Amino acid sequence: MANRPRRLSVILHADLSGYVRLMEGGEDRTVDRLKTVRSEVWRPALETGGGAVVNIEGDSVLAEFGSALAAVATAIDIQERMASFNGMLETEERLMFRIGLHLGEVIVDDETNSIFGDGVNLAARIQAMADPGGIAVSRALRDIAEVRTEYDFVDGGEHRAKNVSRPLQIYHVRSRVGSMQTTTTIVPQAILRFHGIDHAGKKYAFDVDLDRLMTRRQGLVLGRDVDQCDIVVAHSTVSRRHARLVFASGALLLEDLKSTNGTAVDGVAVRPGTPRSIQAGARLTLGEVDLSVGGE
Repeated sequence: MANRPRRLSVILHADLSGYVRLMEGGEDRTVDRLKTVRSEVWRPALETGGGAVVNIEGDSVLAEFGSALAAVATAIDIQERMASFNGMLETEERLMFRIGLHLGEVIVDDETNSIFGDGVNLAARIQAMADPGGIAVSRALRDIAEVRTEYDFVDGGEHRAKNVSRPLQIYHVRSRVGSMQTTTTIVPQAILRFHGIDHAGKKYAFDVDLDRLMTRRQGLVLGRDVDQCDIVVAHSTVSRRHARLVFASGALLLEDLKSTNGTAVDGVAVRPGTPRSIQAGARLTLGEVDLSVGGE
């Protein structure tokens, strides 16, 4: 029997946490949202990061990278995009993916473009050890990869995995501005919650990480386009890039980005290029979406 070709790769394995619960709570809704994130989050992020999609269907994703740095950066990008997508959903409806990354040898099937072997299996086991909404990596990957300055590798200890004879040393990728006990990649200590409804009564909600906002001079962009915005507000009257939140001179400011249907704070229109300060309890209007700042 001829030997199958092998290569050293970084394998990304992802799976949706609580898939059965989400399907029980709403099959059509969950399937529609999974289709949306596959086309608007996963595939664009993987293509941008140079990852090759091996399999992406249902609630799981398998991809391959030739670069450890690119694989880690892409995983972070995906979880940040998912956080923006989840920001408009009720907590119990959020799609929280676990991502596992491993550097190992894979067996290649050139006819089907599939990969197999111990490396793929270990990536799947590491994925199961990640936090919902988080990223876990093997020691082999951690030893040669780096993360962006606002993130770090946090020692997750040794673990025993099913059908794996040796213990697995894993590391979690977590934000440096967040608590070391945080359960997701980007959840911060200081959070400002925005919540409200549109004219039809549909609910919207998202959280703003104030620590992250303070470190970003360009602020956080709000809008309906998942690729162009940091916070997604998926409504037809919200522009692709609608408004921007900025922290400057000790104040939280909202700036309109020449939106089609306008932005307002407490009923007063925000003119493009003229940011307005907002406080806890303020009422924001983006198109036909009304949001309260802070509280429940």
